[in-house]
Amino acid sequence: METKAEIDKFNMSYVFKFEKTFDEGAFNTYMKEHWADSVIYATVYIIVVFGTQFYMHSRKKLELRPFLAFWSGLLAIFSILGSIRTMPELIIGLKVHGFEYSLCNNSFVLQGSITSVWTCMFTLSKVLELGDTVFIVLRKQPLIFLHWYHHVTVLMYTWFTYSQHVAAGRWFMVMNFVVHSFMYSYYCFRAMKYSFPKWVNMFITSLQLLQMLVGICVNVVSYQILNEGRECDQNYDNIKYALMMYFSYFILFAHFFYTSYVVKKPAGHHHHTTTDKQKKH
Repeated sequence: METKAEIDKFNMSYVFKFEKTFDEGAFNTYMKEHWADSVIYATVYIIVVFGTQFYMHSRKKLELRPFLAFWSGLLAIFSILGSIRTMPELIIGLKVHGFEYSLCNNSFVLQGSITSVWTCMFTLSKVLELGDTVFIVLRKQPLIFLHWYHHVTVLMYTWFTYSQHVAAGRWFMVMNFVVHSFMYSYYCFRAMKYSFPKWVNMFITSLQLLQMLVGICVNVVSYQILNEGRECDQNYDNIKYALMMYFSYFILFAHFFYTSYVVKKPAGHHHHTTTDKQKKH
């Protein structure tokens, strides 16, 4: 098992002050007792989103471009920093200890490590990201099922998984941070009226599809390890929920990719990009 020193030495030579002072013990205790609060947040989110959409129905849309650019820029910076601070732990785990270790040893949430602090912040960020949808309904853009379904399920699953300290969570977190680094950067520049070629949208959607495929593979292998009786910081319930979630995302993203980029549009048809319409990871 990696020690805190091993993780941090590889992760980063510099440790930020907040990474040293963050009270993970209090956060862990809170999450074990209150992870189900995510269901309340999700319910309030749905009521607010569809209530606001109804309210805006007969009103003029709001532009909000500067605010959207600022919001997306902040989340892009957070995701880029999160990728930089968490990816090295996954890489060193794979190189030194192997694939099964990365699925079954939850050392990435070892209290006092850099990765552990960013895991806490990643978990909290799923509440913050609900704000994405507020911009969609206030700007009267299409709110597709994939967008709000993804927000709700990711929030609940992330809080549930953190409370159990599931080892495969390092995969889910790192992949999400990396994809969001591209996605929110794209939103930020789009809000500032930069235009991008079609391949950029296809690339981001392809990354999202790859994320879902890897998520499915990680859970299938974890299931096999458990079935063979080997020790693993994972459980059947978590695997079941994760597979349902990742498989449903894969189907929805694949359908979106097909309808957006594969099916030929009639002449003059306005093309919506996957990122513009779905606004999600």
